[in-house]
Amino acid sequence: MGCFGCFAPEEEDDDLKPSKPNYHSSDESSGADARRKVAPLTPDGGNGYAHSFTFKDLLVATGYFNEANFIGEGGFGKVYKGKINGQMVAVKQLTQNGVQGRNEFLVEVLMLTVLNHPHLVSLVGFCAQGDERLLVYEYMPFGSLESHLFDVPPGKQPLDWNTRMRIAVGVAEGLSYLHNVADPPIIYRDMKAANILLDENFRPKLSDFGLAKVGPVGDKTHVSTRVMGTYGYCAPDYLHSGKLTMKSDIYSFGVLLLELITGRRIFDASRPKPEQSLLTWSRPFLHDKRKFHRLADLALQGCYPTSALNQLVVISIMCLQEQPHVRPIIADVVIGLNHVASQPYAPERYPVSLSSPAKCGSPQGTPSRRRAGRRITQRA
Repeated sequence: MGCFGCFAPEEEDDDLKPSKPNYHSSDESSGADARRKVAPLTPDGGNGYAHSFTFKDLLVATGYFNEANFIGEGGFGKVYKGKINGQMVAVKQLTQNGVQGRNEFLVEVLMLTVLNHPHLVSLVGFCAQGDERLLVYEYMPFGSLESHLFDVPPGKQPLDWNTRMRIAVGVAEGLSYLHNVADPPIIYRDMKAANILLDENFRPKLSDFGLAKVGPVGDKTHVSTRVMGTYGYCAPDYLHSGKLTMKSDIYSFGVLLLELITGRRIFDASRPKPEQSLLTWSRPFLHDKRKFHRLADLALQGCYPTSALNQLVVISIMCLQEQPHVRPIIADVVIGLNHVASQPYAPERYPVSLSSPAKCGSPQGTPSRRRAGRRITQRA
């Protein structure tokens, strides 16, 4: 498998207007520079166009932001489902309490109007009327990966092994598009289960591009920026130096893989202290192949192929290396994950004990509300 063995402006103009974005940044690539450099990325281009809605349009679409249409909340603000011209959409409303949210709004509009991939969420349009800032996306009926992976309520079928693998491959392919096809490359910078949305077939799509950043080009090796992201997902090298690279995304993806394997959050204050940090709890098992099976989510009830689990753990370990140059590139990760996914769990090949209550089929049920990740911000 080959080597296996944040684009957020630092400051903002007081007179910032959505029709003429004006950025001032201490980063190596400013928002204005990013808008100039990000070009169509495929023969068909990206979305290329996002409809500008009035605030009234979105009031009507969401039933005046009726609580019955509320589907989640994150660092940006609340999200509501709605309908526009017969199309179901998700409307995200910016909380009006800070400059950073407005910067993220502008970045997301710029990014998603040119990025286009089956594993990236599509931007339908936006609203920038007065002080209101809203984003309109395609509606993802099964919500976030977070709502299906953690704290699964009784009566709701947990994600089975094969579905977890399809999600892992899809997320990796979306990240590969950002790193290898986008020109210039894009560093996602906000990989986490809450930002992975699922359609009715559990196909994953990356969302929330407000922290995304144009990656280093030419002879540059990194982008110097404020440390931003979600607690536990940030690569240690980026956290300590403020130097953002493609390998920062690889580390975050390794955390996501470990969450898919274990069904545990990267940090969970509700668990006993020795188990609150996923990386701390898992370390003894990651260092001993004979203990890899101890990492498997108990909700799987043993319904997974042992060799594939072992290979997935190894890929996660490689992504989580402390030194960034040792981590694999995303293209190699995609190859490795496709190999693991080519060994699906088949009940007839791996019989389950008759006394086991597990059902190793496709997950059922409706998605829970999204939970906001805890973001960290500090000056490098």
